[in-house]
Amino acid sequence: MKRLHVHVGVNDLANSIQFYSTLFGAQPTVLKDDYAKWMLDDPRVNFAISEGNHARKGIEHLGIQVESTEELSEVYGRLKAADRPVLEEGQTTCCYAKSEKSWIADPDGVVWEAFFTNGEATTYGDSPALGTLSDSVGDKCCLPKAAAA
Repeated sequence: MKRLHVHVGVNDLANSIQFYSTLFGAQPTVLKDDYAKWMLDDPRVNFAISEGNHARKGIEHLGIQVESTEELSEVYGRLKAADRPVLEEGQTTCCYAKSEKSWIADPDGVVWEAFFTNGEATTYGDSPALGTLSDSVGDKCCLPKAAAA
């Protein structure tokens, strides 16, 4: 079963954790000095926030998280059919997790990732800038720099 992913950059992590914990009626499932994540079932969403060098303020990116490599293959097929440049990043460490992922930007530059998380990580991760997928995205968070499209 797929899950919507939303990543938001915030100014004050502690204040935002309090707000979103109240809004969702739940505490974060992952909590770090610069990052928090809620894995909610109602609504079914992986909602993450981060501050500092990892994030621009506001919506950082959106995504579709899958629960199996079969679902990932299905979503990758949809990315390729969308007739936009796709960056297949492959296995990576991002947001304290190990994942297999690819990226695409919609016609207006909103960046989406499709990913399957297959482990935890002790570091936030360090990926290059998004680059050619979207002119509207800086080089923060886990957004990779696309190869020449």
